[in-house]
Amino acid sequence: MFIQTESTPNPATLKFLPGQTVLDAGTADFPSAETAGSSPLATRIFAVSGVAGVFFGNDFVTVTKSDSVEWDHIKPAILGAIMEHYQSGQPIVNAGGEQSSGHAEHSGENSEIVDQIKDLLDSRVRPAVAQDGGDITFHGFDRGVVYLHMQGACAGCPSSTLTLKMGIENLLRHYIPEVTEVRPVAV
Repeated sequence: MFIQTESTPNPATLKFLPGQTVLDAGTADFPSAETAGSSPLATRIFAVSGVAGVFFGNDFVTVTKSDSVEWDHIKPAILGAIMEHYQSGQPIVNAGGEQSSGHAEHSGENSEIVDQIKDLLDSRVRPAVAQDGGDITFHGFDRGVVYLHMQGACAGCPSSTLTLKMGIENLLRHYIPEVTEVRPVAV
């Protein structure tokens, strides 16, 4: 098994590509070791000292490190944990574990606008941020303001504010006149 790594715009996050499917559908975000109980792979990765977050996409694993460690010191252990996991035959996420399409549900007033927002996010935004090892999902819409949840490499990324304001906000305002602003939300 050969696992490739790619840097991301977030210097604290590295993208690992195992060359196999990680999740068949959706994403899974584990912002702390305490949230990783439903995933044998995330639990293994969190066992490496200095790991601060784990995120799964279709074909990648994104790992965020704490500021106190250097990639040179923990990258080999993370590669080992991923390889060990795939050789174990255990599932990535246990049945019924945390895995989602990401978008929050929204019904009632503005549901047509919200559907347009979700469609644009799915077709234009999410594929691009997945290339950087992250995900951005719809969280809410209120009085012209779109609230988005940033995961994986996007969470805590120095360029995420610029991505939100200059990229996503401009895109949504161009196609959906009712959108006036985009804001990040912590979940």
